[in-house]
Formats: sequence, C-alpha cells, structure tokens
Amino acid sequence: MEKFFQSMYDLIVETSTKLPNDVRRAIAAAKLKENAGTRSALSLATITENIKMADENISPICQDTGLPTFKLKVPVGANQLYMKKEIKRAIAQATKDGKLRPNSVDSLSGDNSGDNLGDGTPVIKFEQWENDYIDVRLILKGGGCENKNIQYSLPCELDGIGKAGRDLDGIRKCIMHSVYQAQGQGCSAGFIGVGIGGDRTSGYEVAKDQLFRTVDDVNEREELRQLEDYVMKHANELGIGTMGFGGETTLLGCKVGVINRIPASFFVSVAYNCWAYRRLGIKIDSASGAINEWLYKDGETVVFPEDEVAATTETAAPREIILEAPITEEKIRDLKVGDVVRINGMIYTGRDAIHKYLSENEAPIDLNGQVIYHCGPVMLKDEDGNWHVKAAGPTTSIREEPYQGDIMKRFGIRAVIGKGGMGPKTLQALKEHGGVYLNAIGGAAQYYADCIKSVEGVDLMQFGIPEAMWHLKVEGFTAVVTMDSHGNSLHADVEQSSLEKLAQFKEPVFK
Repeated sequence: MEKFFQSMYDLIVETSTKLPNDVRRAIAAAKLKENAGTRSALSLATITENIKMADENISPICQDTGLPTFKLKVPVGANQLYMKKEIKRAIAQATKDGKLRPNSVDSLSGDNSGDNLGDGTPVIKFEQWENDYIDVRLILKGGGCENKNIQYSLPCELDGIGKAGRDLDGIRKCIMHSVYQAQGQGCSAGFIGVGIGGDRTSGYEVAKDQLFRTVDDVNEREELRQLEDYVMKHANELGIGTMGFGGETTLLGCKVGVINRIPASFFVSVAYNCWAYRRLGIKIDSASGAINEWLYKDGETVVFPEDEVAATTETAAPREIILEAPITEEKIRDLKVGDVVRINGMIYTGRDAIHKYLSENEAPIDLNGQVIYHCGPVMLKDEDGNWHVKAAGPTTSIREEPYQGDIMKRFGIRAVIGKGGMGPKTLQALKEHGGVYLNAIGGAAQYYADCIKSVEGVDLMQFGIPEAMWHLKVEGFTAVVTMDSHGNSLHADVEQSSLEKLAQFKEPVFK
C-alpha cells in the first residue's frame, strides 16, 4: 500500500478545492432561476466566480474546511491501523500546505493543535465488505452549516407549521421546519440529509450518510422519493433564498433515509450542508493503494458562463457606496438595508475568541471607526516569514450576538462584516451607536481572498490562526447592508415572511 498516503492526500486536496459535478449542476440551475439585479443573483454570481477561482488556484473553496469525515469500505483482512495512520499523516500535510484550515481545538483549553489532529479529529469510520478494493468517501462540512443541524422528537409542536405527529406528514413538517430555521446562516442555498428513526446518535448518522448520495439519484423507497420531491418543490416557496437574502432558491437537494426505532422514541434528524458541498470519493487498489477511479465526477464538468442569469424581471440595481476606515457616524447613518458596499483600506478579523477577549480586555489596536470581519482565514507563511491569505470568507455572525453590540459601543467600531445576520441586541446597538452590519457571501473564500491585497499585521496569535486578529488591507471588498442604523434588518424581515409562508404547509399531504 505504498501509494495509499498520496491517494489520501490527493483526495483531501481535491475535496477542499473542487466541487463535484452534481453540486455544480445544481448551482448552475439555481443561478438561472434568479432575476437579474437581485441580491440572490449577486450572491450566485459571486459563488460561481469563487468556484472557478478555487479551481484555478487549487485553494480551499471555503475557508472553513470543517471536521474531515472519512468513510471507508475495506476488504476483510485490510490493515485498518495502517490506513488510519496514513490518513492522519495526509491530513497534517494538507493542513501544512494550506489546503485545510487548522480546525482541531481542545474542547476544554481552547488550544488549537495546528495540524487538524487530536482526539476525535479527523473522523475515520471503517466498514468491511466482500469486494477486493477500498472505497473511500470524504466530506468537509463546515461549522456554519453544522450548527444548523437539528433533531426533532415526535410528536412535537413546530413554529409556523403546527403539530407534527408520528407519521409521514409529521416527518414532512419537521423537514420543512428545518429549512425555515436554517435561514441564511448555513450559507444557503443548501442541501439536507434526513435520517428517520434510530436513537439520537444513529439518527444523525443516517442523516449525514444521505449527504454521500448524489444530488440527482432517486430514492429506492417510493414514499421517501415522494417526500424528497415534495420538499424540493415546496421548500423553495419559503422565499429565504441564497444567503437568506430572499429569492427563488433556498434548497438545492434533499435526501432521506430511514432505520428502525424503538416504540418510545421517534426522531427525525436533519444534517444541513451549505452550497459549498465538498464531498468526493475514490476507489483504491488494495495492494498498491493507488487510485483506480474517482467518484462523484460523472457527467461533464459545469462551466459557469459570465452573466448567465434568467432576467425574467429586471430589478433596479442597488445603490453602491465606497467605504474606507476610519468611518464616520454620518457616513454610517446614510447607509440603508439593500445598499451594496465596497470597502477599501483596512479591516480586522475577529471571531469567537477575539470577541470574548475584547469584552474583558483593552483592544490591541485603536478600533475607533474601524471594520471588524467575522472571519477565520486560511493563512500560510512564506520562507521570508511573511503571511499570505489562502482563503478568507465570512463565518456565521450570530455566535457573537452576546458580545457584538457592547464591543461596538465600547471601542467605536462602525461596521461588522459576517454572514447570516445578527439578533435584536446587536440591531439595537447599531441604532444607538451608529453602526452597520454587512453581509458578505458565505463560502466565497477565494473571491474575498483576492480582495485582500496584503497582511499588515496580526495580534492575539495565542488563540490560533483562525481566531487571531489579522490586519488586512483590502480593495473592492463587496458586501450587502442587511442591518442598518435605523433599526431595519433584512434577516428579521425574511425570517418573518418565511414563517408566514411555512404556515401554508400545515394541512396533511400523505395519506
């Protein structure tokens, strides 16, 4: 098995940097459904540009390369200990080479291992079979979409859609509610895997297993096929849209599996995946470890033409504003929800560790009038000791809700960039202080890395590369105003309208 390490390394790099063809086809179809000039059209144009850039740069599609999860089917007698060791070695090498972000963090101390290795990481699962070759599947599922996973225990009462019983209609209601509750925080438009039955653990296992199915396969069980078709048709009527901006496409795929349960428990488990649906597979020769065949590469590779949008209804282009820090309150008060902002100059990254730190300590730099970017980039240091950004899309902002408003007012921060929006506490602070929330396009790590022209410094590296405060000089960094200083929130509006639309699916469908 002398070639096994290289095969694993190639699988990791390919999965991180190139979307499979079935996912590309789904995104291309979604792009054609949007009307020109809308926020969703802008988002999908950025997404497809990002996919092309990741192909060309051989760099991560999204900076959050998640918790690598491997599923291997191996012949009887195969050396699983050797394979596990070589997979871990390949993970460490891919991290060193900037193809994966160091994401393995000690749950108690918060220390980052720096190489994606640690107790429980990566996840490696083996299954024996009678074939003479090795089947390896890998999925890279980031934290933004992982946090939107949800599990229901039937019977239950669901916001907007009412009582869900222990039957196919109850399952249907849970799945529809799962799409509603994700909103744009999981980088919609997304994909879902659903597991019916089992216990709390095995139900999620079944749900995640569905994400290894292709987007266009057909469920062998007729009632589940009908359920998948129903969800795909009607979930897109909720109007949540790409990034939660509103629009025609909220869901790109739905796959459902079922296992037996005990009489007392009835779980419906939903695994949500973002549009950056990174999963690939290979068939490996069990003697040499060499790759014999790539999986999920059927059909022609999708090419995304420029400006390919179905302009059935031409929408007026949004107002565009240039921002450069330090930003005045007057400039911020002039911004309204829906404006497109292009930032030139300095921005500073800050995620969970930075926000907690700033709530208890002084800032390492003067943040008055500055811009904070919710981002944990992939960074590489060259032989001269200079840092370079390899991927830098936004992280989900809602995690910073307990801190954000207080920090903005305390340090004079005028703008926050992230994805998925924030809650009422932050919205109130924006109104009182004169601040704005800017929604960048989730997953577009190459697009935004290209906007970063230099790394001017870094603070608080003790928190690890993703959590440090990076000083980034940007040019043409594009985002949409989704929460303004006048108390308006696009996220709250879309959530309310989608909840109202969810109510139309209360009545039974399956007899």
